[in-house]
Amino acid sequence: MHMKKVILYSVVLLLSFSLRAQGDSLIIANAPWQIDSLDGFVLKRMHFVNSECLGSNQYVCILELPFNSPRQLAFTYEPRRTPTTVHAQRHNAFAAVNGSFFDMKYHNPICYLRIDGKELGENTPQATDSVNRKYYQYGSMTLRNGRPHFYVPESARMAERLLADSNIMTAGPLLIYHDKILPMRMDKTFVTYRHNRTAVGTRADGTVLLVTVDGRMKESQGMSLMDFQLLLHYLGCTDALNLDGGGSTTMYVKGFQHGGLVNHPSDNNKYDFNGERGVSNCVIIK
Repeated sequence: MHMKKVILYSVVLLLSFSLRAQGDSLIIANAPWQIDSLDGFVLKRMHFVNSECLGSNQYVCILELPFNSPRQLAFTYEPRRTPTTVHAQRHNAFAAVNGSFFDMKYHNPICYLRIDGKELGENTPQATDSVNRKYYQYGSMTLRNGRPHFYVPESARMAERLLADSNIMTAGPLLIYHDKILPMRMDKTFVTYRHNRTAVGTRADGTVLLVTVDGRMKESQGMSLMDFQLLLHYLGCTDALNLDGGGSTTMYVKGFQHGGLVNHPSDNNKYDFNGERGVSNCVIIK
């Protein structure tokens, strides 16, 4: 009898989760997104209020690069932390988001980075393990003809050096791979707590998405990585890589007000356009 109750309870939980997921998916799909069709790409913005997006307030920005767009992705690097808006302007980019992780004090990338064949960042070792990579280094993308290709790297810390690609950015974790939502480590607050988030993803039709979610403010609370996975899945991503987040999360579009900022970077703890953080590297649309 006890086992029957356990089974029934489990079935009820699964049904409840499934119904909630369907509801969340419909809310996101049917939201009145603000859409701007730009030169070769599309910008979508939505402020979800009244805890309607995955049970919370969220400000979400999406840059969509259609498969037939003449625009391409590229990586940028600055030896000293530089705002994403400045990265974009220096490289004459049409749009940009912040890139992978870096050392706040010493400015250097702490994940592997190669641009035009030049190695600019390494996967920094763990304190007690110099052989295997850290959790947030378990996802990589290469750029081929200006489009990202994702893979799960080997555990060896510097395995990227064996790749022939000219442009490689490592970050992580990989959130969605070959249309499968990947399991996350539940012992990491980096995973389970709500934070600002940035990701790059692709749909099955070849569309590239650059996505930011603001966080650490009542107007936009941010997402756990599991919620971020669901959002990206609902947006149609079949592959998606988590980039640096928190105060680094920034989206820029050339010509927009507020110096091109379209989201609300949170380094000043305010829901405005004055909290941008300097970052080491970016993903741009050129």
